[in-house]
Amino acid sequence: MKADLAELIAIYLNGTISPPQLQQLNALLLADAEARREFAEILNVDSALAALAADWTPPQVAEKPTRWLTHSPRWIAAAACISLLLSAWFWQNTHQAYATVGKAAGVVELADGASLRGESYAISAGSISLITARGARIVIEAPAEFRFESAQRLHMKRGRLAADVPPAAKGFTVITPTGDAVDLGTRFGVDVPSSGAAEVHVFQGEVITKASGAQANQSLRGGDAVSFAEGASTARELRSSAFIQPDELPGLTAGLAAGQRARSTAALAALKQDPALIALLDFESADELPGVYRTVQGRWPGSHAPEFVNVGDHLKLDVGGGRDWPQLTLAAWVRIDRLGAPYQSLLHTDGWSGNNPGQVHWIINRDTTMRLALISNTLAPGSIERQGHPDSRTPVLPEQGRWVHLATVYDSARRTVRFYLNGQFDSETHLQTAHPARLGPAQIGNWNQQDRKLSGRVDELLLLGRAMLDAEIQSLHAAGNPYR
Repeated sequence: MKADLAELIAIYLNGTISPPQLQQLNALLLADAEARREFAEILNVDSALAALAADWTPPQVAEKPTRWLTHSPRWIAAAACISLLLSAWFWQNTHQAYATVGKAAGVVELADGASLRGESYAISAGSISLITARGARIVIEAPAEFRFESAQRLHMKRGRLAADVPPAAKGFTVITPTGDAVDLGTRFGVDVPSSGAAEVHVFQGEVITKASGAQANQSLRGGDAVSFAEGASTARELRSSAFIQPDELPGLTAGLAAGQRARSTAALAALKQDPALIALLDFESADELPGVYRTVQGRWPGSHAPEFVNVGDHLKLDVGGGRDWPQLTLAAWVRIDRLGAPYQSLLHTDGWSGNNPGQVHWIINRDTTMRLALISNTLAPGSIERQGHPDSRTPVLPEQGRWVHLATVYDSARRTVRFYLNGQFDSETHLQTAHPARLGPAQIGNWNQQDRKLSGRVDELLLLGRAMLDAEIQSLHAAGNPYR
């Protein structure tokens, strides 16, 4: 933007523009379409920020420098020209779609290419990508209810949203029941539960937020996150992988189109007939398992998965007790939001006492490797594990949030622990002492203390009382993979 145009806009916005300066601004806008676009963009950001500072009223362009209004007919004429220019610009944009559906993955309410304007929309299952008229890329995950007020203002009643906002869409605003967020050119996410506080997570750039009823705005930068509750913003941990990003959705859409969900259903049906099955949790039962967690969408549209967010969130499980398990296979689809705790609990049997050898703890370490620890087991001489328990070699947390398939196979007779990531064999550890595994009362997502907190979702947790073969693990992953 030219310096003289930037200066004229600045004094126009603060109300100190003189009649000659207003005429100069008017001339620049009439002569240059790019200047008009820049002016409209700056007005949009200005009004969006004003909406957070006080009750928002649509700006009346001609009334901005009120101290000149009654003194200069020439000013009135110039202001009228600007008003006509802006009115034409806004008329054109309000008759365009506010957003267009890019891809609808498992969404039945809206189709690819559909135009969205000011109506209210709801999606009961799946995820949908939208492109606004100003080029912002948005993904909304069901269940969700939302409404565009304009191409730059989106009301989210509930649902989970991730946005990638280019410079042309700076000022894009998300309005929630408990607070608002104004983008300043960035990537961010908004989580609006059916009840309770909405959250804003900034992945990159800057967002201005304001909790409903708060007196002041708050600037968030990449890595920051807040929740809105009781008229105040409370800092919380960033959970970037809790949001389906625009770049992830094409893979999910392709997986559905390729029939992956039907293959997964068939694989689970076969497992349920396996005589060695201890438990298979697909979280689709009407009877919820006890614990403290939030039920959200799983890998498939309309499916369910427990989500663990806060310290103490957990799911209780009591299976396989009363006997020893010389062989044991553990597998699950997992979407990890973040690291931070020294360990994250995938499955921890209660107790952990030397008087009960063989108790099982399946963990993600801080370095994102997997661990399978059985109490009183010992490593074979020469093992490279640092803390006396078998660990995988490969980190299990992808750079961007995605579902990953984790598996480990224990064989006390062979005295081995084998690890698998996304169906591929990772490593094998040999043990000197290998007790049969013992199960019974256990917790998923936490284990009675803060340092075992899992942050993320778990789907299709399998406990099998035999050692699955490499080919079986590979087939299990291939059948259940939501991506293509």
